[in-house]
Amino acid sequence: MKLTSNFKGNLLGNLITSITALLVNFNAVASEFEISGKLAIEERYFFSAPQFANQLDNSQVSILAEPELYWSWNGGNDSVTFKPFYRLDSQDDERTHGDIRELSYIHAADDWEIRAGIRKEFWGVTEFQHLVDVINQTDGVEDIDGEEKLGQLMLNLSLVQDWGIVDLYLLPGFRERTFAGENGRLRAPLVVDTNDVNYESSAKDQHLDLALRWSHSIGDFDIGSYWFHGTNRDPLLMPEKVTPSLVTSGQENARLVLKQYYNQMDQLGLDVQATIGEWLYKFETIYRNTNDGNFWATQAGFEYSFIGVFDSNMDLGWLMEYSWDSRGEGDLLNPSSSFQNDLFFGSRIAFNDMQSSEVLIGIGTDLDHSASSFLMEANRRLGDSFKVSIDIRLFQSSDIIEQSYAIRNDDHIQLSLEWYY
Repeated sequence: MKLTSNFKGNLLGNLITSITALLVNFNAVASEFEISGKLAIEERYFFSAPQFANQLDNSQVSILAEPELYWSWNGGNDSVTFKPFYRLDSQDDERTHGDIRELSYIHAADDWEIRAGIRKEFWGVTEFQHLVDVINQTDGVEDIDGEEKLGQLMLNLSLVQDWGIVDLYLLPGFRERTFAGENGRLRAPLVVDTNDVNYESSAKDQHLDLALRWSHSIGDFDIGSYWFHGTNRDPLLMPEKVTPSLVTSGQENARLVLKQYYNQMDQLGLDVQATIGEWLYKFETIYRNTNDGNFWATQAGFEYSFIGVFDSNMDLGWLMEYSWDSRGEGDLLNPSSSFQNDLFFGSRIAFNDMQSSEVLIGIGTDLDHSASSFLMEANRRLGDSFKVSIDIRLFQSSDIIEQSYAIRNDDHIQLSLEWYY
Protein backbone atom coordinates (compact mmCIF):
# COMPACT_ATOMS: atom_id res chain seq x y z
CA MET A 1 0.00 0.00 0.00
CA LYS A 2 1.34 3.41 -0.98
CA LEU A 3 1.14 6.04 1.78
CA THR A 4 1.26 9.69 0.77
CA SER A 5 3.22 10.78 3.83
CA ASN A 6 6.72 11.77 4.88
CA PHE A 7 6.57 10.59 8.47
CA LYS A 8 9.80 9.25 9.90
CA GLY A 9 9.37 5.75 11.27
CA ASN A 10 10.77 6.45 14.70
CA LEU A 11 8.54 9.50 15.26
CA LEU A 12 5.36 7.68 14.30
CA GLY A 13 6.47 4.59 16.18
CA ASN A 14 7.01 6.54 19.39
CA LEU A 15 3.57 8.14 19.00
CA ILE A 16 1.83 4.79 18.55
CA THR A 17 3.76 3.30 21.50
CA SER A 18 2.74 6.18 23.78
CA ILE A 19 -0.92 5.95 22.80
CA THR A 20 -0.89 2.17 23.28
CA ALA A 21 0.53 2.60 26.78
CA LEU A 22 -2.28 4.99 27.63
CA LEU A 23 -4.87 2.50 26.40
CA VAL A 24 -3.42 -0.36 28.43
CA ASN A 25 -3.43 1.57 31.70
CA PHE A 26 -6.84 3.24 31.68
CA ASN A 27 -9.84 1.99 33.67
CA ALA A 28 -11.66 -0.32 31.27
CA VAL A 29 -14.91 -0.22 33.28
CA ALA A 30 -15.38 3.50 32.59
CA SER A 31 -14.43 3.32 28.93
CA GLU A 32 -16.44 3.72 25.76
CA PHE A 33 -15.44 2.24 22.41
CA GLU A 34 -17.05 3.07 19.06
CA ILE A 35 -16.39 1.92 15.51
CA SER A 36 -17.83 3.92 12.64
CA GLY A 37 -16.80 5.13 9.21
CA LYS A 38 -17.74 4.95 5.57
CA LEU A 39 -17.16 2.99 2.37
CA ALA A 40 -17.81 4.68 -0.95
CA ILE A 41 -17.73 4.12 -4.68
CA GLU A 42 -17.26 7.09 -6.97
CA GLU A 43 -17.62 7.58 -10.72
CA ARG A 44 -16.27 10.61 -12.57
CA TYR A 45 -17.26 11.18 -16.17
CA PHE A 46 -15.45 13.83 -18.24
CA PHE A 47 -17.51 15.30 -21.06
CA SER A 48 -14.58 16.11 -23.39
CA ALA A 49 -11.44 14.41 -24.63
CA PRO A 50 -8.27 15.15 -22.64
CA GLN A 51 -5.93 17.98 -23.55
CA PHE A 52 -2.63 16.26 -22.81
CA ALA A 53 -0.99 13.01 -23.83
CA ASN A 54 -1.54 9.89 -21.69
CA GLN A 55 -4.46 11.39 -19.74
CA LEU A 56 -7.47 9.16 -19.08
CA ASP A 57 -10.33 9.48 -21.57
CA ASN A 58 -13.76 9.90 -20.00
CA SER A 59 -14.47 7.49 -17.14
CA GLN A 60 -12.67 7.30 -13.80
CA VAL A 61 -13.89 4.96 -11.06
CA SER A 62 -12.58 4.75 -7.51
CA ILE A 63 -13.47 3.25 -4.16
CA LEU A 64 -12.51 4.55 -0.74
CA ALA A 65 -12.52 3.35 2.85
CA GLU A 66 -12.41 5.67 5.86
CA PRO A 67 -13.05 3.81 9.13
CA GLU A 68 -12.95 5.58 12.49
CA LEU A 69 -12.17 4.08 15.90
CA TYR A 70 -12.98 6.16 18.97
CA TRP A 71 -12.01 5.23 22.53
CA SER A 72 -12.84 7.37 25.56
CA TRP A 73 -12.51 6.99 29.32
CA ASN A 74 -12.38 9.06 32.49
CA GLY A 75 -15.91 10.30 31.89
CA GLY A 76 -15.01 11.35 28.35
CA ASN A 77 -12.17 13.61 29.47
CA ASP A 78 -9.61 11.32 27.81
CA SER A 79 -10.00 9.91 24.32
CA VAL A 80 -8.12 8.41 21.38
CA THR A 81 -9.29 8.62 17.77
CA PHE A 82 -7.88 6.63 14.87
CA LYS A 83 -9.06 7.50 11.34
CA PRO A 84 -7.15 5.94 8.42
CA PHE A 85 -8.01 6.63 4.80
CA TYR A 86 -7.42 4.75 1.56
CA ARG A 87 -8.57 5.34 -2.03
CA LEU A 88 -8.12 2.94 -4.96
CA ASP A 89 -8.42 4.64 -8.35
CA SER A 90 -8.91 2.84 -11.66
CA GLN A 91 -6.93 5.30 -13.81
CA ASP A 92 -4.51 7.50 -11.85
CA ASP A 93 -1.77 5.79 -9.82
CA GLU A 94 -1.17 9.00 -7.86
CA ARG A 95 -4.82 9.09 -6.80
CA THR A 96 -4.47 5.58 -5.42
CA HIS A 97 -3.16 6.58 -2.02
CA GLY A 98 -3.52 6.14 1.71
CA ASP A 99 -3.20 8.47 4.66
CA ILE A 100 -3.73 8.64 8.41
CA ARG A 101 -6.25 11.44 8.72
CA GLU A 102 -6.22 11.20 12.52
CA LEU A 103 -4.40 9.26 15.24
CA SER A 104 -4.62 11.45 18.31
CA TYR A 105 -4.98 11.53 22.07
CA ILE A 106 -7.05 14.29 23.74
CA HIS A 107 -7.27 15.19 27.41
CA ALA A 108 -9.85 17.81 28.42
CA ALA A 109 -9.86 19.71 31.71
CA ASP A 110 -12.07 22.57 32.92
CA ASP A 111 -10.14 25.40 31.29
CA TRP A 112 -7.55 23.69 29.12
CA GLU A 113 -7.16 20.84 26.65
CA ILE A 114 -4.15 18.97 25.27
CA ARG A 115 -4.23 17.24 21.87
CA ALA A 116 -1.34 15.12 20.61
CA GLY A 117 -0.90 13.08 17.45
CA ILE A 118 -2.00 13.27 13.85
CA ARG A 119 -4.99 15.58 13.40
CA LYS A 120 -6.83 17.88 11.02
CA GLU A 121 -7.40 21.48 12.12
CA PHE A 122 -9.65 23.70 10.01
CA TRP A 123 -9.71 27.51 10.16
CA GLY A 124 -11.89 29.73 8.02
CA VAL A 125 -15.38 31.12 7.47
CA THR A 126 -15.72 31.86 3.73
CA GLU A 127 -17.26 29.46 1.22
CA PHE A 128 -15.24 29.54 -2.01
CA GLN A 129 -11.67 29.91 -0.70
CA HIS A 130 -10.15 29.30 2.75
CA LEU A 131 -7.23 31.71 2.93
CA VAL A 132 -6.54 31.36 6.65
CA ASP A 133 -6.57 27.55 6.72
CA VAL A 134 -2.85 26.85 7.09
CA ILE A 135 -2.19 23.92 9.43
CA ASN A 136 -2.87 20.91 7.19
CA GLN A 137 -1.54 20.23 3.71
CA THR A 138 -3.99 19.96 0.79
CA ASP A 139 -4.72 16.50 -0.56
CA GLY A 140 -4.67 17.64 -4.17
CA VAL A 141 -5.70 14.34 -5.77
CA GLU A 142 -8.98 14.15 -3.88
CA ASP A 143 -10.64 17.21 -5.38
CA ILE A 144 -9.79 20.49 -7.05
CA ASP A 145 -11.46 22.68 -4.40
CA GLY A 146 -8.63 22.17 -1.88
CA GLU A 147 -10.96 21.23 0.96
CA GLU A 148 -9.59 17.71 1.49
CA LYS A 149 -6.54 17.74 3.78
CA LEU A 150 -3.77 15.36 4.84
CA GLY A 151 -3.28 14.53 8.50
CA GLN A 152 -0.66 16.63 10.32
CA LEU A 153 1.44 15.53 13.30
CA MET A 154 1.00 18.10 16.08
CA LEU A 155 1.01 18.93 19.76
CA ASN A 156 -1.77 21.41 20.57
CA LEU A 157 -2.41 23.10 23.93
CA SER A 158 -5.74 24.94 24.12
CA LEU A 159 -6.35 27.42 26.97
CA VAL A 160 -9.89 28.63 27.68
CA GLN A 161 -10.15 32.12 29.18
CA ASP A 162 -12.96 34.64 29.63
CA TRP A 163 -11.33 36.81 26.96
CA GLY A 164 -11.00 34.01 24.42
CA ILE A 165 -9.41 30.68 23.55
CA VAL A 166 -5.65 30.54 22.97
CA ASP A 167 -4.23 27.64 20.97
CA LEU A 168 -0.51 26.87 20.77
CA TYR A 169 0.75 24.43 18.13
CA LEU A 170 4.01 22.54 17.68
CA LEU A 171 4.04 20.93 14.23
CA PRO A 172 6.90 18.43 13.72
CA GLY A 173 7.22 17.09 10.21
CA PHE A 174 5.80 18.39 6.94
CA ARG A 175 3.43 16.85 4.39
CA GLU A 176 4.08 17.39 0.69
CA ARG A 177 1.06 18.16 -1.43
CA THR A 178 -0.39 15.39 -3.59
CA PHE A 179 -0.86 15.93 -7.33
CA ALA A 180 -2.57 14.08 -10.17
CA GLY A 181 -0.28 11.75 -12.09
CA GLU A 182 0.43 11.54 -15.80
CA ASN A 183 -2.80 9.65 -16.46
CA GLY A 184 -4.88 11.92 -14.26
CA ARG A 185 -7.18 14.77 -15.26
CA LEU A 186 -7.50 18.20 -13.61
CA ARG A 187 -3.77 18.89 -13.84
CA ALA A 188 -1.25 21.23 -15.48
CA PRO A 189 0.33 20.46 -18.87
CA LEU A 190 3.49 19.28 -17.09
CA VAL A 191 3.34 16.46 -14.54
CA VAL A 192 4.47 17.29 -11.00
CA ASP A 193 7.48 15.25 -9.84
CA THR A 194 6.64 13.82 -6.41
CA ASN A 195 9.94 11.97 -5.95
CA ASP A 196 12.43 14.86 -5.91
CA VAL A 197 11.33 17.79 -3.71
CA ASN A 198 13.38 20.82 -2.68
CA TYR A 199 13.15 22.89 0.51
CA GLU A 200 14.49 26.22 1.68
CA SER A 201 15.06 24.82 5.18
CA SER A 202 18.06 22.55 5.71
CA ALA A 203 15.75 20.42 7.89
CA LYS A 204 13.65 19.77 4.77
CA ASP A 205 10.43 17.96 5.71
CA GLN A 206 11.46 17.72 9.39
CA HIS A 207 11.28 21.47 10.11
CA LEU A 208 9.46 22.26 13.37
CA ASP A 209 6.62 24.66 12.55
CA LEU A 210 4.90 26.87 15.13
CA ALA A 211 1.47 28.48 15.31
CA LEU A 212 -0.40 30.63 17.84
CA ARG A 213 -4.13 31.36 17.47
CA TRP A 214 -6.64 33.40 19.47
CA SER A 215 -10.41 33.08 18.93
CA HIS A 216 -13.37 34.64 20.71
CA SER A 217 -17.06 35.42 20.34
CA ILE A 218 -18.12 39.00 21.03
CA GLY A 219 -21.83 39.58 20.60
CA ASP A 220 -22.75 38.77 17.00
CA PHE A 221 -19.10 38.44 15.98
CA ASP A 222 -16.85 35.33 15.91
CA ILE A 223 -13.22 36.41 15.58
CA GLY A 224 -10.00 34.49 15.08
CA SER A 225 -6.43 35.63 14.52
CA TYR A 226 -3.12 33.77 14.33
CA TRP A 227 0.59 33.76 13.60
CA PHE A 228 2.20 30.86 11.75
CA HIS A 229 5.94 30.27 11.29
CA GLY A 230 7.18 27.36 9.22
CA THR A 231 7.11 25.62 5.86
CA ASN A 232 4.85 27.13 3.23
CA ARG A 233 1.99 24.74 2.40
CA ASP A 234 1.83 26.16 -1.15
CA PRO A 235 4.73 24.84 -3.27
CA LEU A 236 6.45 26.82 -5.98
CA LEU A 237 6.33 24.71 -9.15
CA MET A 238 9.27 25.13 -11.49
CA PRO A 239 9.84 23.31 -14.83
CA GLU A 240 12.92 21.14 -14.95
CA LYS A 241 14.23 18.49 -17.33
CA VAL A 242 14.49 15.05 -15.71
CA THR A 243 17.22 12.53 -16.50
CA PRO A 244 16.36 9.41 -18.51
CA SER A 245 16.51 7.24 -15.36
CA LEU A 246 13.61 9.21 -13.89
CA VAL A 247 11.47 9.18 -16.99
CA THR A 248 8.36 7.04 -16.99
CA SER A 249 8.99 3.49 -18.15
CA GLY A 250 8.71 3.15 -21.90
CA GLN A 251 9.98 6.63 -22.75
CA GLU A 252 13.47 7.01 -24.15
CA ASN A 253 14.18 10.73 -23.85
CA ALA A 254 14.26 13.17 -20.97
CA ARG A 255 11.24 15.44 -20.56
CA LEU A 256 10.08 18.47 -18.65
CA VAL A 257 8.33 18.05 -15.30
CA LEU A 258 7.35 20.42 -12.52
CA LYS A 259 9.62 20.38 -9.47
CA GLN A 260 8.24 21.33 -6.06
CA TYR A 261 10.00 23.90 -3.89
CA TYR A 262 8.77 24.71 -0.38
CA ASN A 263 10.07 27.93 1.17
CA GLN A 264 9.77 29.18 4.74
CA MET A 265 7.12 31.73 5.66
CA ASP A 266 5.64 33.84 8.43
CA GLN A 267 1.91 34.34 8.05
CA LEU A 268 -0.58 36.47 9.96
CA GLY A 269 -4.26 35.66 9.55
CA LEU A 270 -7.60 37.11 10.59
CA ASP A 271 -11.10 35.68 10.14
CA VAL A 272 -14.36 37.32 11.19
CA GLN A 273 -17.94 36.09 10.93
CA ALA A 274 -20.96 38.14 12.00
CA THR A 275 -24.47 36.72 12.32
CA ILE A 276 -27.04 39.53 12.21
CA GLY A 277 -30.59 38.36 11.65
CA GLU A 278 -30.76 36.46 8.36
CA TRP A 279 -27.42 37.95 7.25
CA LEU A 280 -24.11 36.14 7.63
CA TYR A 281 -21.05 38.31 6.94
CA LYS A 282 -17.70 36.60 6.29
CA PHE A 283 -14.16 37.95 6.08
CA GLU A 284 -10.71 36.36 5.82
CA THR A 285 -7.34 38.02 5.24
CA ILE A 286 -3.69 36.98 5.43
CA TYR A 287 -0.29 38.62 5.22
CA ARG A 288 2.51 36.26 4.15
CA ASN A 289 6.23 37.05 4.28
CA THR A 290 8.89 34.88 2.61
CA ASN A 291 12.40 35.41 1.25
CA ASP A 292 10.82 35.53 -2.20
CA GLY A 293 8.53 38.43 -1.28
CA ASN A 294 5.40 39.24 0.68
CA PHE A 295 1.74 39.85 -0.11
CA TRP A 296 -1.75 40.48 1.24
CA ALA A 297 -4.82 38.47 0.25
CA THR A 298 -8.47 38.81 1.21
CA GLN A 299 -11.70 36.87 0.77
CA ALA A 300 -14.92 38.59 1.90
CA GLY A 301 -18.64 38.30 1.34
CA PHE A 302 -22.04 37.58 2.77
CA GLU A 303 -24.85 35.03 2.84
CA TYR A 304 -28.53 35.86 3.21
CA SER A 305 -31.02 33.13 4.13
CA PHE A 306 -34.74 32.95 3.42
CA ILE A 307 -36.29 30.66 6.03
CA GLY A 308 -39.32 28.59 5.02
CA VAL A 309 -39.54 29.66 1.36
CA PHE A 310 -43.14 29.70 0.04
CA ASP A 311 -44.39 28.48 3.44
CA SER A 312 -42.41 25.26 3.04
CA ASN A 313 -39.71 23.59 5.14
CA MET A 314 -37.07 24.64 2.60
CA ASP A 315 -34.41 27.29 3.39
CA LEU A 316 -32.80 29.25 0.55
CA GLY A 317 -29.52 31.11 0.93
CA TRP A 318 -27.81 33.53 -1.45
CA LEU A 319 -24.04 33.95 -1.33
CA MET A 320 -21.60 36.46 -2.76
CA GLU A 321 -17.83 36.68 -2.16
CA TYR A 322 -14.96 38.68 -3.59
CA SER A 323 -11.31 37.57 -3.67
CA TRP A 324 -8.29 39.87 -3.95
CA ASP A 325 -4.53 39.22 -3.94
CA SER A 326 -1.89 41.98 -3.92
CA ARG A 327 0.37 39.97 -6.25
CA GLY A 328 -2.01 40.66 -9.11
CA GLU A 329 -2.13 38.36 -12.08
CA GLY A 330 -0.60 34.96 -11.42
CA ASP A 331 0.65 32.36 -13.83
CA LEU A 332 0.23 28.66 -14.50
CA LEU A 333 3.07 27.66 -12.17
CA ASN A 334 1.98 29.75 -9.17
CA PRO A 335 -1.25 28.26 -7.77
CA SER A 336 -1.18 30.45 -4.66
CA SER A 337 -2.22 33.53 -6.68
CA SER A 338 -5.16 32.01 -8.57
CA PHE A 339 -7.81 34.31 -7.06
CA GLN A 340 -6.28 37.74 -7.54
CA ASN A 341 -9.49 39.56 -8.60
CA ASP A 342 -12.43 37.17 -8.64
CA LEU A 343 -16.13 37.36 -7.88
CA PHE A 344 -18.26 34.44 -6.71
CA PHE A 345 -22.04 34.01 -6.59
CA GLY A 346 -23.87 31.05 -5.12
CA SER A 347 -27.04 29.61 -3.69
CA ARG A 348 -27.52 27.06 -0.93
CA ILE A 349 -30.78 25.11 -0.64
CA ALA A 350 -31.58 23.06 2.47
CA PHE A 351 -34.78 21.04 2.03
CA ASN A 352 -34.96 20.17 5.76
CA ASP A 353 -36.51 16.81 4.93
CA MET A 354 -36.02 13.40 6.50
CA GLN A 355 -33.27 12.66 3.94
CA SER A 356 -31.27 15.85 4.75
CA SER A 357 -31.28 16.86 1.07
CA GLU A 358 -29.00 19.79 0.22
CA VAL A 359 -27.84 21.60 -2.93
CA LEU A 360 -25.03 24.15 -3.34
CA ILE A 361 -24.60 26.04 -6.64
CA GLY A 362 -21.73 28.41 -7.31
CA ILE A 363 -20.39 30.52 -10.18
CA GLY A 364 -16.96 32.16 -10.14
CA THR A 365 -15.55 34.66 -12.62
CA ASP A 366 -12.06 36.13 -13.01
CA LEU A 367 -12.43 39.87 -13.50
CA ASP A 368 -8.98 40.16 -15.12
CA HIS A 369 -9.30 37.31 -17.60
CA SER A 370 -11.94 35.63 -19.71
CA ALA A 371 -12.44 32.74 -17.32
CA SER A 372 -15.30 31.36 -15.26
CA SER A 373 -16.30 28.21 -13.42
CA PHE A 374 -19.51 26.52 -12.31
CA LEU A 375 -20.09 24.02 -9.54
CA MET A 376 -23.05 22.14 -8.18
CA GLU A 377 -22.91 19.89 -5.12
CA ALA A 378 -26.04 17.94 -4.21
CA ASN A 379 -26.48 15.15 -1.68
CA ARG A 380 -29.32 13.16 -0.14
CA ARG A 381 -29.54 10.34 2.40
CA LEU A 382 -30.98 6.98 1.34
CA GLY A 383 -32.35 5.28 4.42
CA ASP A 384 -30.28 5.34 7.59
CA SER A 385 -26.92 4.21 6.22
CA PHE A 386 -26.48 5.44 2.64
CA LYS A 387 -25.91 8.82 1.02
CA VAL A 388 -25.80 9.69 -2.67
CA SER A 389 -23.95 12.77 -3.95
CA ILE A 390 -23.81 14.41 -7.37
CA ASP A 391 -21.15 17.00 -8.18
CA ILE A 392 -20.85 18.94 -11.43
CA ARG A 393 -17.86 21.15 -12.30
CA LEU A 394 -17.54 23.19 -15.49
CA PHE A 395 -14.60 25.38 -16.56
CA GLN A 396 -14.28 28.08 -19.21
CA SER A 397 -11.07 29.92 -20.03
CA SER A 398 -9.61 31.55 -23.15
CA ASP A 399 -6.52 33.16 -21.56
CA ILE A 400 -3.45 30.94 -21.33
CA ILE A 401 -2.13 32.81 -18.26
CA GLU A 402 -5.27 31.93 -16.30
CA GLN A 403 -4.93 28.66 -14.39
CA SER A 404 -8.23 27.11 -15.39
CA TYR A 405 -7.02 27.28 -19.02
CA ALA A 406 -5.14 24.02 -18.35
CA ILE A 407 -8.34 22.24 -17.29
CA ARG A 408 -10.76 23.84 -19.74
CA ASN A 409 -11.51 20.36 -21.20
CA ASP A 410 -12.05 18.77 -17.79
CA ASP A 411 -15.77 19.52 -17.31
CA HIS A 412 -17.17 16.53 -15.46
CA ILE A 413 -19.94 15.03 -13.38
CA GLN A 414 -19.19 12.93 -10.31
CA LEU A 415 -21.56 10.43 -8.71
CA SER A 416 -20.78 8.99 -5.26
CA LEU A 417 -22.59 6.37 -3.20
CA GLU A 418 -21.46 6.23 0.43
CA TRP A 419 -22.30 3.65 3.08
CA TYR A 420 -21.99 4.80 6.69
CA TYR A 421 -21.71 2.31 9.53
